[in-house]
Order: sequence, then C-alpha cells, then structure tokens
Amino acid sequence: MSIISLRHLDHLIHRDPERRALRALARRLDRLPARRSPDAALQVVTDLSKDLTTARYAALAVTDRHDRTEGFYTAGVDPKIMARLRTPPQGHGPLGSLRYDGKPVRFDDVRDHAKAFGFPPSHPEMQRLCGVAIWARGEVRGALYIADRTDGRPFTDDDEETLITLAAHASHVVETEWY
Repeated sequence: MSIISLRHLDHLIHRDPERRALRALARRLDRLPARRSPDAALQVVTDLSKDLTTARYAALAVTDRHDRTEGFYTAGVDPKIMARLRTPPQGHGPLGSLRYDGKPVRFDDVRDHAKAFGFPPSHPEMQRLCGVAIWARGEVRGALYIADRTDGRPFTDDDEETLITLAAHASHVVETEWY
C-alpha cells in the first residue's frame, strides 16, 4: 500500500467515529493479558468513552434482571469521591428511560429533566449527559454514559456513535463473560 493510501485511510478512520472507536479499542485491548477479566475489558470501554468524546466523566453500569447495579466502572471521577458514595448510581431519573427502552439519551442539562431529582451526596455535579444501553440476551443489562465535555460544548452525533460502538463491545463482554 502506498504512503498516500495509508494517509487517506488514516484520514477516513479519523473522521468516522465507529472506525476510530474500534481502532482505539483494539489497541487498548491488545495491551491487556490474553486471559483478562471482564472488569478489565469494561474499564477499557469506560476509559475510551471518556477519552474519545473528550468527556469529563464516563461511567458504565452492569445491571441484574431487576435493574440493580451489580458492576460499576468510572473514568474521570476522583477515587476519593467514589469512596464517599454509599452505592453506585442506580440509573433512576433521566437514565431510567435508557434502561427501559434501550434508546440512546442526550441531555444538554440533565438537571432540567422532568425525572431529575438531584445528585446523591458526594456525587460530582454534571450538566450535559449522553448515554446508551448495554444489551445481553436481548435485554438491557446496563448503560454506558458520559457527562460534560471538557470544551463545554454539547455532545454530538459522533459522540453518540462512539458510545454505541463501545457499548456493543461491552454488551459482548457482559453477555459472554459476565452472566
């Protein structure tokens, strides 16, 4: 392949959020041991969600059949703040619809959502939110979401497509390695 073709391919990958996410995912997963835990793979998805969308925060929740959080991963949240939270967020309020119908959600100000009822004590304040469902065996079994871009702008269609791509990998991990 010529250098021009490689440059053109790199340009196409950079412009396509799905390809960019898959390329970054392959690179990060390649650094993990061959016999990695589901926790390690899900943390990679969470970290990439934050990095590729320039979000301040990212979180991934795995839920049981009764919609209770049983696995929770974060990126961008100070570990001291996480330690002060009594339980991981349960996805009620604005994220609740995502867990029931599986459709992506995007809010410019999550605090204004009709079902918003405030953040739990010690939870970082957040304004903008974008989230997608994690599926296992045809059921929503969690959520991947990001909050507040570092540049202050709203989340874009490309950000949502990036999350959908990464959530597909998380769904595979949850379905094959979690349950």
